[in-house]
Amino acid sequence: MMNIKDYDLSELKEIMVSLKEPSYRAVQLFEGLYKGAPDFMSVKNIPKTLLNSLLEKGFHEGTLEVLRDQYSEKDGTHKILFRLKDAETIETVVMKYKYGLSVCVSSQVGCLMGCTFCASAIGGKVRNLSPGEMADQVISSERITGERIGHMVVMGMGEPFDNYENLSKFLRLLHEEKGKNMSYRNMTVSTAGIVPMIKRFGEDFPQVNLAISLHSAKDEVRTMLMPINKRYPVGEVINAAKDYSEKTKRRITFEYALIKGVNDSQKDMEELSRLLKGMLCHVNLIPLNPVKESGYKGTERSEAENFALFLKGFGVEATVRRQLGKEIDGACGQLRVAEKGSLSV
Repeated sequence: MMNIKDYDLSELKEIMVSLKEPSYRAVQLFEGLYKGAPDFMSVKNIPKTLLNSLLEKGFHEGTLEVLRDQYSEKDGTHKILFRLKDAETIETVVMKYKYGLSVCVSSQVGCLMGCTFCASAIGGKVRNLSPGEMADQVISSERITGERIGHMVVMGMGEPFDNYENLSKFLRLLHEEKGKNMSYRNMTVSTAGIVPMIKRFGEDFPQVNLAISLHSAKDEVRTMLMPINKRYPVGEVINAAKDYSEKTKRRITFEYALIKGVNDSQKDMEELSRLLKGMLCHVNLIPLNPVKESGYKGTERSEAENFALFLKGFGVEATVRRQLGKEIDGACGQLRVAEKGSLSV
């Protein structure tokens, strides 16, 4: 079975030609699916004979099955567990801000990076998501919320740069005028710091925002939290980030999960400020959402706010992220882990 959402417009036109259909049918089908049609038969302006032909050729609509939609009355967050065609599960989060809705998309089933504070790493990486599976997280989220989503971040399960080709196609699909027509400037991709890919990403997508998971200015602490630091230590990540900013003129976001007693001392903040001083960057301080499997606890929000003020005093822009969806398994990977646990009982 082939996911029709994995194909861009030019590829869909080739499929139409192979079926002896006019190429404009590709545009009609693409628009229909990206406007939220849950299946082929719901695309009203396509002849049923063509839709049946697609089914006979082994194509499917790529629509994700909603296993669970946990909604926070407190802040309007949706935490959605989707089931894929092979019965694997992924998570997507829709967050409400003053400027509208933003969706946090997963790029893999599980994750290879092994970050010790993240539930996504439990069980390791199963497989990459296809471009269509990533795109349908946005499409299905709009259908669930009944609202347009204008911003997207790839910060869910997985390491996006470990799935770079599919990620690239997904970004182009989302940007396509006949589809979601989302501005590249409204997209953000987060990486654990795979240095060669930071350079390539800056060349391929200079308008897409880049976020780097840092979590410590010290190699020994970052290695404990993020094993990828053994391959790409802090100094190499920062140098790659500086090169990226100089070439793209874009500000980088450094994500810093505040973990009580691990990376949240005054000395930690002093070292972070020295590391980043003078860079075109912004620090996103994140009081850790507790993950019971890790044993880590998050720093108090009031303390995080003080750290943000401290960094600003050294000329490093910093804010504290809103804690969204804490009461609905808000940390990345928690809902999937909980679902697996319930199925194994």
